[in-house]
Amino acid sequence: MIHPGAFITFEGGEGAGKSTQIRHLARELEALGHRVVVTREPGGTPFAEAIRAVLLSPEASSDAMTQALLFAAARREHIRALIGPALMAGSVVLCDRFTDSTRAYQGGRIAPEAIEASIILATSGLEPNLTILLDLPPKIGLARAQKRSAAVDTFEKADLAFHEDVRARFLAFAKGESERFAVVDAAANEASVAAVVLATVQDRLGEHLAEMAG
Repeated sequence: MIHPGAFITFEGGEGAGKSTQIRHLARELEALGHRVVVTREPGGTPFAEAIRAVLLSPEASSDAMTQALLFAAARREHIRALIGPALMAGSVVLCDRFTDSTRAYQGGRIAPEAIEASIILATSGLEPNLTILLDLPPKIGLARAQKRSAAVDTFEKADLAFHEDVRARFLAFAKGESERFAVVDAAANEASVAAVVLATVQDRLGEHLAEMAG
């Protein structure tokens, strides 16, 4: 799908710092004169946020297909009501997680073709211009996440082996789609990571962003 705006997604495991780095990048882009929309998945609209609450609640289903279908419903509404209109208006959309998270988190438990079918139904072919993968060893990320919040959600409570598998899938995606992905070491300090993220965006999308601003 072709759109006049720029769609940048942030991916990574628990505690990788996605929301923090999105805030840094949003400020930098706004200072350059861009209209920036910050959002997240699942979420971004009242309906999708309601699904998020269900998915991350202690009572949430652990069935991967149920999760994938709920993510797809939230994503379709998110794109229809927020992401799509923002892109068509020429904004830069920064999204905390997107389809790659579905592939990484549910990918080891249900058939890839089932996941892709749910993604196609939800997105109608919309893909990010750039995906920033904040890579971090799961043991470090989970420790960060626990410091951030005492509450443990559905995915954080999974064992370390699950999170290692999720990381491996993310890295495999990045290797297979190197034109879309950029892997950033999230173990560095916050300011250093922010500098690398900004430099990556300027390197990969600088020309497109300049055209948007002009």
